[in-house]
Amino acid sequence: MPAATGGRWGRFWEQRAQQLQRQVQAKEEWIVDLETENAVLHLRLAQALKQDVKALHASFLEVFRNFWDHLQTGLSEVAEGVQRAQLQHQALLSWRSEAGHLERCLQEADSRYQLEKQRRKVLHNRLVELKGNIRVHCRIRPLLPFDEESEDPASQNSSVPAEVVHAVDDETVLVKCDRAAHPPINNTYSFERVYGPAESQQAVFGDVCPLLTSLSDGYNVCIMAYGQTGCGKSYTMLGPQSPGEPVPPWEPHSDLGVLPRAAGELFRLISENPSRSLKVDVSIVEVYNNNIFDLLAKDGRTAASGPKREVLTAQEAKQEVCLLTREPVHSAAEFMALAAGSLQLRAELATSVHANSSRSHLIITATLTTAPARGSPGAHHPPAAEQQANGPRPEGSRRRASGGRAWPGALGAQRPAEQVHAKLQLVDLAGSECVGVSGVTGSALRETSFINRSLAALEDVLGALAERRGHVPYRNSKLTHFLQDVLGGDAKLLVILCVSPCRKHVAETLRCLGFGARARQVQRGQARGGSPAPRKPR
Repeated sequence: MPAATGGRWGRFWEQRAQQLQRQVQAKEEWIVDLETENAVLHLRLAQALKQDVKALHASFLEVFRNFWDHLQTGLSEVAEGVQRAQLQHQALLSWRSEAGHLERCLQEADSRYQLEKQRRKVLHNRLVELKGNIRVHCRIRPLLPFDEESEDPASQNSSVPAEVVHAVDDETVLVKCDRAAHPPINNTYSFERVYGPAESQQAVFGDVCPLLTSLSDGYNVCIMAYGQTGCGKSYTMLGPQSPGEPVPPWEPHSDLGVLPRAAGELFRLISENPSRSLKVDVSIVEVYNNNIFDLLAKDGRTAASGPKREVLTAQEAKQEVCLLTREPVHSAAEFMALAAGSLQLRAELATSVHANSSRSHLIITATLTTAPARGSPGAHHPPAAEQQANGPRPEGSRRRASGGRAWPGALGAQRPAEQVHAKLQLVDLAGSECVGVSGVTGSALRETSFINRSLAALEDVLGALAERRGHVPYRNSKLTHFLQDVLGGDAKLLVILCVSPCRKHVAETLRCLGFGARARQVQRGQARGGSPAPRKPR
């Protein structure tokens, strides 16, 4: 090979070697740079890791301290809980001992209660007897819108106040009135209790309630509302009623009358002593045009005719009503439902004095009997005899649609193994009327005549009793004959006089108060309790 060619290849490989040397030197420099950078990163990573480890250690110490604190707190609470449990266990033992002591005290107190209950019964009835077997209360109704409309024009222009009847205190009534062409009136009457126009139904019943206690003790009780038409007798006895349909008296209402409140109290007293096993039977009659109508009787006739019942004389001058329906009730709601159905049958008529004037005397009787002994035959009613209907009532009066069911029974015949414990009679008398004021005519005038005559007969009976006459004219009216054992017998009688405060009705008010004053003078024998045996008609 030529020397020139060899020289060129020598220079090429020399240049190539230099080039590769430079590349190796650059790579080595790059490696140095990378190692330097790697060392810096390692340093930074070591510093960050050291800081993280330090922070983690601090956090761990904080968590540990918190855990330790919670552990100590929990241990303290457990120790306190154990201590409290020990104390409570000791207290429980003490309470058990105290409960045993209290139970023994309760038994002793119950024994004393039973003794005091007997003493209370005796003292209560002595107190009632000291007040008199016939007690008279007076209730003054408030002025109503129609009172102002009915006032005479001459009296409206007078400076004399419209109210002429005032409750001086709880026992005194003042009637003070000056009228043109009439002598001035300034009369005072005293009664056992006087209710002003603002006093509530609850206040009235509060004075009735003790009589129901006497009833549960075995004494016969009668509560009677007396007064002029439109003076609040039915409101006092039954509660408010709408013109078309009676308000259900068992509904909760602050204006409930004596009847629904007495029904509730009666069953409350019975429930307090279930060992006596008292049963309650109800009969409802009205005395209309001097005839007695059984409002619970069920027969095929219309409500307008109604079955007629006759009063029969029995031994000891007492009376019973032949085949009078008597229906058992087991609660105050049943009692009031039965009464509500009967009230729809009661005769009413709109007059100038009252839009719903009662044209009959309503008598609701609740008879308390002892339950038959175990194993004795079940109670049953004898079949009702064929009943004679009265003729249709005069067109002047009306009856509401029939709304109650009835099962016939006999009042005179007692059920097997039963005895009468006591009787409660609630009497809503028809109102006395002045024909010139009420404006009635025709058949309604005949009704008014019967009403006034029966009330006059009631006054005659009380007058005879007050004067202690040898003959008491019970037979002058079916009303007084039916109530004979109440008026002259051993029942505890409460008469509630209902009067109007109006000047226009002052004459009727004076007559009503005079009736109450005479009733207070009646002196009868002490009321008797117990269970009278059935009486046989003579």
